[in-house]
Amino acid sequence: MGLHPLEFSECYLDSPGFREKIKAHEAELDKTNRFIKELYKDGKNLINATKQLGMAQRKFAQSLGEFQFEYIGDAKTDDERCIDESLQEFSSFLRNLEDQRELMMRNITETLMKPLEKFRKEQLGALRAERKRYEKETEKYYSSLEKLLNLSAKKKEPQLQEADVQVETMRQHFQEESLDYVCKLQEIQERKKFDCVEPMLAFFQTVFTFYHQGFELAKDFDHYKRALQINIQNTRSRFEGTRSEVFELMKRIREAPQDYRQTSSISCEGYLYVQEKRPPPFGSSWVKRYCTFVKEQKILHMVTFDHRSGGKIGETESVTLKSCVRKMTEMLDRRFCLDLDITDRPGTVLTVQALSEDDHKFWMHAMGGKEPIGCYLGRTLSKERGIDAQLDDVGLSFMKNSISAIETRGINDQGLYRVGGVSSKVQKLLLLMIDEKTNEVDLSLSEEWDVKTITSALKLYLRSLPEPLMTYGLYKEFISPAKVGSPESRIQAVHCLVHKLPEKNRQVLGLLMKHLANVAAHSKQNLMTVANLGVVFGPTLMRPQEETVAAIMDLKFQNIVVEILIEHNEKIFTDAPEVCTLPPAAPVLSAPTRQSKKLSRQNRPLAVYNPQVLDIQNVGDGSNLAADETSMGSNESVSSQSSSASASEMPSDRTDHATLGTSLSSDSNSRAVTGGVSASTAASCETQPAATTGALDKEKPEDSVTDRKAKAVYPCEAEHDSELSFQVGAIFNAVTQSREPGWLEGELEGKRGLIPENYVEML
Repeated sequence: MGLHPLEFSECYLDSPGFREKIKAHEAELDKTNRFIKELYKDGKNLINATKQLGMAQRKFAQSLGEFQFEYIGDAKTDDERCIDESLQEFSSFLRNLEDQRELMMRNITETLMKPLEKFRKEQLGALRAERKRYEKETEKYYSSLEKLLNLSAKKKEPQLQEADVQVETMRQHFQEESLDYVCKLQEIQERKKFDCVEPMLAFFQTVFTFYHQGFELAKDFDHYKRALQINIQNTRSRFEGTRSEVFELMKRIREAPQDYRQTSSISCEGYLYVQEKRPPPFGSSWVKRYCTFVKEQKILHMVTFDHRSGGKIGETESVTLKSCVRKMTEMLDRRFCLDLDITDRPGTVLTVQALSEDDHKFWMHAMGGKEPIGCYLGRTLSKERGIDAQLDDVGLSFMKNSISAIETRGINDQGLYRVGGVSSKVQKLLLLMIDEKTNEVDLSLSEEWDVKTITSALKLYLRSLPEPLMTYGLYKEFISPAKVGSPESRIQAVHCLVHKLPEKNRQVLGLLMKHLANVAAHSKQNLMTVANLGVVFGPTLMRPQEETVAAIMDLKFQNIVVEILIEHNEKIFTDAPEVCTLPPAAPVLSAPTRQSKKLSRQNRPLAVYNPQVLDIQNVGDGSNLAADETSMGSNESVSSQSSSASASEMPSDRTDHATLGTSLSSDSNSRAVTGGVSASTAASCETQPAATTGALDKEKPEDSVTDRKAKAVYPCEAEHDSELSFQVGAIFNAVTQSREPGWLEGELEGKRGLIPENYVEML
């Protein structure tokens, strides 16, 4: 049972039972007072701890926002741009969350702490004072009563009557005080139910508001998160392919380092020990220097570099070479030496020592010595494997035969072109099919050759050609638009470059791209999306003549080019390009800054991420054939058309990073590098827009002056007198299409010159 009610009538009796009831009420209110004091203390600790948490979170967010990823190479993919900027996005999210937390703590102080403390001081404190008065009046009344009762009956009547009046007055005052105290006790007992609980309710409302705002922030962040998952998956897939190529290159260099010596037609470089003569009796000393020889000018640049002193670099010394002669050991008791006759030091011979016999021959050849030796001319798979693959009618027939067999027998096979055949069987099939005497086998009907052997043989054929299908000569031109420009400009550039290929190359490439588009159309079954096919065929169809780590870092851009070819094969290989204006390579430092994501995050298209684990086991008695058969690749095409999807269409976020064999459903084309804008690109990683050349009047001559105007969207510093320098916002008058691809002509402040087309927008 709860507390007994205090009846006002009992104030007049003041019975022991009544006093026990009062004590019970007082004990309950004392407990309430202690509870509020303890709660207030805990609340203060909570606020201080939350402030410390907020400070730590903000410091963490600051560290995230200040860090910047560096990248290898001269450009980043759209995926890498998004990943680079993700730390700033995370930092912004945490700062927004902490702003809400700070607001919550201010509200807690106002809605919980202050009301509780006010109730404790004003109500319970006032009751404590009332209690003291009640106890004081009790003591006075009963003391007076005892004195009255102890008066002698022999006292005079007036004295007795006066004493009676005093005691009666005290009794009445005591009873009034008792009534007030009892009323106050019961009032506070009832008041505490809402005066204490209402602030609690406000506290929880504040807390739930904070969590709800966090939930809203998370929902707002969800689009970015899902798009970033795809960016990460794509980058991981490309990393696997790049790492495989890097390991292969490292292995080949380890086996034959001299073949991969850093050299070019312009210069060669490496370490030489240079003899420095001293006055007698000190003799001479040999100093290690890093030397660069510029062949055309015959200038030798030498810089002192000591690895043992922390890599300190000395000053550069340059000399002009007149001749180079082998230093005989009979004349100097040191091997691998050369005598260099210096033009700008008449009569002076500079003696240098190479690091080895091979190094000695290398420098002799580079400096015009008597022992020339050929430099590295590139790797040819056909020579390594004894395969004489040619881009002829026999090869074309093999391609058609293989494609027909694959589309008839295995178009739905999981991991098509990813799962490699047994190396020995693959080479046997290819040698059989490129021999005119034995190439009559119809692979569509033959049960001897399984589909993975046919796909591997087709890839081996393409990799064994003397020159890649997309040629060495056009390699840099194909890579360039994948690094910069808008999606539309990338398609246009690749379209133009394809029609620069030799007729036979373009015919075979078109045949292959049509087939790969068909493979990608069955990606729900075979899990080979456009992006996965780009990873497989990027290094197969295009590669630089010289193999370096820098070249391997461009693998990701090779994949993008192949994705464009697959997705737009009908347009590229059927129609001739209308206008060929390839965008100039934009400097990395001039890349546009990212616009605010908050403005567009709600409307950005949502990428549909549908991971499906594919565990591919390589079967056979040997290692898989091609180095490009790495772990399963990306989940979506980097160049695919964007599409929107509601949150309800999104499957689970689960990603199995141990196995990269994942796939997106065919309607998950979210990141448009060609023809659309991705969830990640549209909101957080916008690339440079290219001005539409179609906006210019094609009816007029290209060099005619019109009234068209353009506005600079990026700053540019002229590198030649014919170009214009400008800042963002500059307005160009009389803008026309230049005869030079990728450039416009216009007037700025009375001067007419060239303007990079992808640095402006037409007005």
